[in-house]
Amino acid sequence: MNEQASQGCIPVSGYRLCVAMVAYWVFAVLLVFVSPMATAQTIAEVEDAFFRGEFLEAANLGEAIGTPEADVLASRAITVYVEYVVGEKGNEDLIERALMLATKAVQQAPTSAAAHLQLTRALGRKTKVIGKIEAATGNYAKLTRDAIETSLQLDPEFAPAWISLGRWHVGIIARVGAFIAKVSFKATKTEAIHAFERALELAPQSNEVHLEYAISLLALNKKKNRNKAKKLLVRAVELPASDAYEQLRHDEAVERLATLETEDN
Repeated sequence: MNEQASQGCIPVSGYRLCVAMVAYWVFAVLLVFVSPMATAQTIAEVEDAFFRGEFLEAANLGEAIGTPEADVLASRAITVYVEYVVGEKGNEDLIERALMLATKAVQQAPTSAAAHLQLTRALGRKTKVIGKIEAATGNYAKLTRDAIETSLQLDPEFAPAWISLGRWHVGIIARVGAFIAKVSFKATKTEAIHAFERALELAPQSNEVHLEYAISLLALNKKKNRNKAKKLLVRAVELPASDAYEQLRHDEAVERLATLETEDN
């Protein structure tokens, strides 16, 4: 055995390549390229990022994990980021990403109520960028309604799905009017109120239920529903926020309540 071999080195193109050196650089390369992905090892990390309000980080971590549950959280984080941080305009790629992740989650976990509900949220963001007419007359209304109903069939006591159902009815009415909404889409004020009342019954401590119910009542008939909407907003403000998303909803409730009180004065 020659001296180079005895030292764990071999000559390569005039250089002495040592086994220990090779091992070191392989480890360094792996550390650089593997570590970012390795940070997304548990769903708890995704949840933690979401709760802190690091929505894009949550999306990246969730997508890296790739399970249906993680994809739902990733898609949810993106839709919240688009709605509350950057807006839909100019962020079509993010919306498409959220829609892709939600669709993937539904395909891989067809019995997940959360996956079907997130699909409705992603579709909802999509309708914001395609225009009111296309959103109402296209297939989006049916796709969204079907996803909500599937979510409720899988879990009849899933309060967020009842919120989405109420919002769906109100959204259609707001876009095309009460008559066309009822005739063409079977969307009615009565069903909207029923959905929100059910959500309120299932989640009385949710500031989101109170806020969304109030927003919808004002959209249906501001003059008639003003007092009830105001009470709901007051309650939404009173309820504590447990994470960054709930804090966003709390802040929105504060703003809407202030607007109503200003109008009263």
